[in-house]
Formats: sequence, structure tokens, C-alpha cells
Amino acid sequence: MKLVLSKVWLAVFTSLISSSLFDAPNAADAYFIGTGIGDITGPVTEINLMGYADLSQVGTGLHMREFSRAYIVASSATAGATDRILFINSDIAMGDTGVRRSILKGLASAYPDGRYVENNVAFVGTHQHSGVGGYLENLLPQITSLGYVKQTADAIVTGTLAAVKKAEASLTEGTLSYGTTEVLNANINRSPTAYLANPAAERARYKYDQDKDMSLLKFADKSGRALGFLSFFAVHGTSIYQNNTLVSTDNKGMAAYLYESSVESSTAPGNTSFVAGFVQANVGDTSPNTEGAYCYAPGKDYDGQPCEADHSTCGGSATECHGRGPAFRISDFASNEIIGRKQFEGAQTLMGQSLTPVSGNVRGIHVFLKMANHTFTLDNGTSVSTCPAAMGYAFAGGTTDGPGTFGFTQGDNTSDPQNPFWEIVKGAVTPAPSAAQKACQDPKPILLNTGYATFPYRWTPDTVDIQILRVGQFVMAIVPGELTTMAGRRLREAIKASLVSQNIIGNDAYVVVAGPANTYAHYITTKEEYGVQRYEGASTIFGQWTLDAYIKRYSELLPYIGDVVPTTAPTSDAAPSDLSGSAISLTTGVVFDAAPIGKKFGQVSTDVSATYAVGQKASASFVGANPRNNLRLGGTFLTVDKLGSNNQWSTYRTDSHPDTVYRWVRDSTILGTSTVTLEWTIPTDTPAGTYRFTYYGDSKPLIGSISAFTGSSGSFTVTK
Repeated sequence: MKLVLSKVWLAVFTSLISSSLFDAPNAADAYFIGTGIGDITGPVTEINLMGYADLSQVGTGLHMREFSRAYIVASSATAGATDRILFINSDIAMGDTGVRRSILKGLASAYPDGRYVENNVAFVGTHQHSGVGGYLENLLPQITSLGYVKQTADAIVTGTLAAVKKAEASLTEGTLSYGTTEVLNANINRSPTAYLANPAAERARYKYDQDKDMSLLKFADKSGRALGFLSFFAVHGTSIYQNNTLVSTDNKGMAAYLYESSVESSTAPGNTSFVAGFVQANVGDTSPNTEGAYCYAPGKDYDGQPCEADHSTCGGSATECHGRGPAFRISDFASNEIIGRKQFEGAQTLMGQSLTPVSGNVRGIHVFLKMANHTFTLDNGTSVSTCPAAMGYAFAGGTTDGPGTFGFTQGDNTSDPQNPFWEIVKGAVTPAPSAAQKACQDPKPILLNTGYATFPYRWTPDTVDIQILRVGQFVMAIVPGELTTMAGRRLREAIKASLVSQNIIGNDAYVVVAGPANTYAHYITTKEEYGVQRYEGASTIFGQWTLDAYIKRYSELLPYIGDVVPTTAPTSDAAPSDLSGSAISLTTGVVFDAAPIGKKFGQVSTDVSATYAVGQKASASFVGANPRNNLRLGGTFLTVDKLGSNNQWSTYRTDSHPDTVYRWVRDSTILGTSTVTLEWTIPTDTPAGTYRFTYYGDSKPLIGSISAFTGSSGSFTVTK
């Protein structure tokens, strides 16, 4: 009898533990979740690419389209802004104040009930360096793109709003869960000597000098079917080198393609319902060029040798020191595929596991912080201040991912001149720094005093976005710059400690960082790394107390993501001025297109060969027109078509597949003629059969309207 009663009580107890009468720590809350994807690819020709700040890196075509991926989490189907978040992960170098402002304006128009506001919309860039440039609002990043390129910014806004609308349309009841895994051989620290300046006791807590952990937030409907995810992993979007001129998405875009196509293999990129988000984390000192930095100096005795460590130089110069990707002997695009696949495999591992359920409220908070001359108190009671923005000498020295020029090098915190010419002209480029500015930025030797450069408009931001998003115990710090490895660790730890100490979330609080987001305030190093003045320290524009200022402000905002939100709004500095009315653009529009005499647009000028084996490259050239006439958002400039058994052609590849390339060449500016070449490197798993290229273009006459045209190559056979 006692045994029977014991079994009964055990059954009752087990039932109670697993029921909703108890707050079981592993029980997932139900949320309303949605995902969507939208094409944001700007003009792929005649516009500078964003990231390397290289005037010669002007677009000549397309490798892979850029996309925005939107993720909505709401506490209910009718939740307003206080119980809803929107996370936008975009295949661009960084978020921007002006673009985000336009996105918010578009959201307010599309959803006038106020569900999307400053507090709950995050606009995060993957920090890839092969995307279309010219969209940032401040002057400094516009210099190499010859000013503001409205067509680029408009494409980002249009495609992002399309992604959000898809996410809204897909809203369904579901659950969230998270986990972490180690991803090896996908990143290294490109400034290890600066990392070594951090306290030895702090460094001893970590196995690596960069984060190897990937964190992932899984979205699933109530039946358990996966809808997508957001993964967070730190690696620079510099797998594709500085000499590339094809618009692409680097390793995080590649990872997203690999995952989405693995789920929906027959769906064209950009049209999948499953949405894979590979988000940038504390990226500042990371590199995907995992073989390390070596000298490329043919004919010199140090050719092929490792670069000098402290300054990343070869023969005293930075220009010959280059990072090597894992497939550098093949190509940077091959390295890009490897680093992308590493992240894809990490996400795949996590998505196949039983993850920790997410439970709790949905919250978002956002304020503006004027970082120029921001005074605050450290935990030890010391009053310190940030500085107006300035770039150091090592900013011009570049990195091992993209070396600089003009004779500047990294790792020099003295004010000794590195380039006599620049010592003469730098005061004419930006205002000469005052003694107070020099003291504030010390030990950074100031090259560009950008915080005081306001002609024709502000060169760098002086006000940044501080934002935190929360879904249950999963907290995302949305950061307006590039945190180094240790800076990111300190920020995450400070936020978690404050969450726990203020009883906002328990010990199960899980914190990630995402950025560069919302605006671009360059780099964020630790104080110790700042003192070394490698590229990252020289680009920490607000001085040595930048990280501490961020930690302080993020920690102060945490009550606003709690279960009970304070009734008074947090203090916020004024929003940055809208600079769109002041924007300068030196990029000319398309004047006209013309076909050579006796030919027409879309006509084949060089046809395909009759047969190709898998692994070979098929190509065809056509009488072309400028692709800036029509970006074909959500469409394509090319297809590879396959002939079916019904004798009908169907699309097999588009311009978003990584094995296709679209190239455009201006033959004559005076005559308005150009040539388009379509390429397909045929994957080994391609079915044998008959294929062809189709080119989709749009021509602009000197007088009249733009008109569309198509052209197809001859057919060719693919053999195994």
C-alpha cells in the first residue's frame, strides 16, 4: 500500500512540476514571431565599394546580392512598441543614422499604430567590405564614394521595408530558444600585440585572444518547425580582398546563402521563407584571414616572410603586409566560402541541438548619447571625459586586412611625424587640434581632427545610438561601433552583472553584442589597447574612455528592459541633425546608353562554347546597358536556364548564386556603348543537360524613358 501511494504521489508531483502551475525554468513562453528577407543591392557599377576606403575600388559588377533580414518578436499578436522588437540584419558595412531614420519613417507610414519606434528597431550591419558604398550620412566615409549616393541609400531602405513587410505577414505563434557552440579556424586576432596590453589576469580567463563562441537565437513555430535564427559571431567581413570590384556579401552573406539554400534548395536566394541571420559581434580586432599576415613583395628578400608584429610592416612599410585567408593560394573568394561555411556549420550544429528555452518579457530601449565631451564618473569615483572625435596616425596605416598608404604604420603612439607631407597639409584638411584636444586624445597622435570638421557638414558623428533589446533572458546590446574582443567581453560582463545585481533578470541572463549598428562611430577598444595605438586604437575616435562611457550608459538603461518599466523616460541627448539636405554628390547619373551600329541591346557579342564539363566556367557577352538604370531589386540581371524534358526553359541560377558573376564594362563614354559578360562556374553537382544564359537589362536613351530588354545566349551542354 505504501508503495502504491508512493507511486501515486510521485506521479502527482511529477505532473505538478511539469504543469503551468509552476514556473519551470526550462519552460518556453509563447511569442508571436516573424521573419522576412528583402533585396537591398544598390548600383553595382561605377560606385565605390564600402569598407576599405579605397578610391580605386569601384564596382564593375555583381557576385552576390545584398539582403536585409528582418526578425520580429512580440509578446502577443496585437503587441505595441513596448512589447515588440524588430531586429534588422543587413548585408552592409555598418548601420547609419540617416538610413535608419528613413526606415523608421517608412515603418511609421506602413504601420501608423506606432508599433515601430526608436526604442524597438535595431539596424545592424554585417560589416562586410564588398557592398555598395555612399549611403552613410557623415562626410568621412563618403570621401571615397565621391559623396552621398542616394540610389544606394534608397535601395537599402526599400529592401529593408520589404523584408519587414514579409516578417509582418509571416507572424505566427511560436517559441524562441538559444545556445552556444565553439567555431574554430574561422577568425584570428589581427592586433595581438594590442590585446597583450590588457591585464594578464584578465587574459588568463580566456583560452583565445578572440571569441570563438557562436551564440544563436532560434525561431520556431508552435509545432516546432524552424523559421530561422539570429547567430552572433565575431569575424571581419574582409575575406574578399581590397582589389575586388564585384559587389558581394563576404563571409556572413555566404553563410546565410549556404544555410538558406540547404533548407530550401529549389528556391532562389532572397526568396526563402527560412531566414538565416549571421550577425556581427565584437568584431574590431578579428580577421578571417586565418593564415596570418605575410609580406607580399616579389623580388625583395622579405617576400613571403611574416610581417613585423608590432607595426605590421614589411621593410618598414605597411603596404606590403597582407593577411592570408585559408585558401589564399586559390583565391580570396575560395577563402570567403570556407569562412562562411565554418559559420554555417556552427549554426547547423546549434539548430540540431536541444536549446535553452526563452521565457520572459519583450523589451527595447534606445537613447542618444553625445559622446563629444561626455563627462561621467567611473566606479572608483574618478570623473573622466570623452573627447571630440579624432583619427590617429595608425588609422592611415590600415590593417593587415587592408593596408594603408602614405607611409603611415600601426602601433606608434608617439607624435613623431610619420609623413612630412601630411604634417604640412593635415591642418588644411581638418582644423588643427587644440592643446586640450591633444591632451584628451593622448596618447593618440592626431592625424584628422574630425570632431571639429564640420564643412561642408559633419565628418564623423558626435552623437551615437545606445540601444538594448530583450526577449526573455536573452539580451542584445546594439552597439554603434566595432568593439574589440576584450572590449566586447567587458561590456557583456558588465551588462550581465548589472542585470543580476538589479534583479532585472536572474543568473540565467544571456548577453550578446551586435554591431556596428544604427550609426557608425568607428572603433571601441579597451583603455590598455588604446595606449598601443594600432589601427583599432587610432580609430577609437572619442578617446581612451570610450568603452567605459558605453558600459556606464548601457548599464544605466537596464531598468527599462525590466519586467516593470520605470514610468519616466530615460534621459537622452538630442538626435543627430538630418544631414540629407546638405549632402554632396559628385557621382553623375547615367547620361545615355547606345548599341553599336547594326546591333541591338541584349544581342550576343561572344557566345558560349558548345560543351562544358562540371568545374569549368561558362561565359557569354552581350551588347549591354548601364545597370544603374534599374537595380532590379527582388529580381536579377541574369539567369542560367535549364532545358526541361518538356522542352521548356526554367531558371536554374540567378545573379544571387555565388557561382554566377555579372560583369559590366563601359566601352565608350562618348558613344554610350557597353558590354555585359555573364559567367557561371559550374558546380560539380550540376545535373548533366542543356543550359543557356539570359541577360536582363534596361537602357536609357538620350531623350525618352528607360526601357527593359532581354537577350539569351546559345545553348550549351553540361557534362559530368
